[in-house]
Amino acid sequence: MLTIKDCIALSDLTEAEIDAIAEHEHLPEMLAVEMGHCLAHCPGGPDRIAHIIADDIAEACAHGQVVHAVELMHTLREFVETHPQS
Repeated sequence: MLTIKDCIALSDLTEAEIDAIAEHEHLPEMLAVEMGHCLAHCPGGPDRIAHIIADDIAEACAHGQVVHAVELMHTLREFVETHPQS
């Protein structure tokens, strides 16, 4: 049986990246894993993931959630470093 951690590992994304997708799209974690995996492996998908994380940063800033915004900035930086096509 696969766990959620196994599925995240198979998606080629980090848990923080999956969490950002889930937050942005208002999805349960498992659906965010599926969406993230599809986006990570389709043309233009990595750009879409980067935009999702950037939108989450803007939303956190707009609501005064500075700590969360900083965490998301680290997530975005890590994503761009590991997915240079974004």
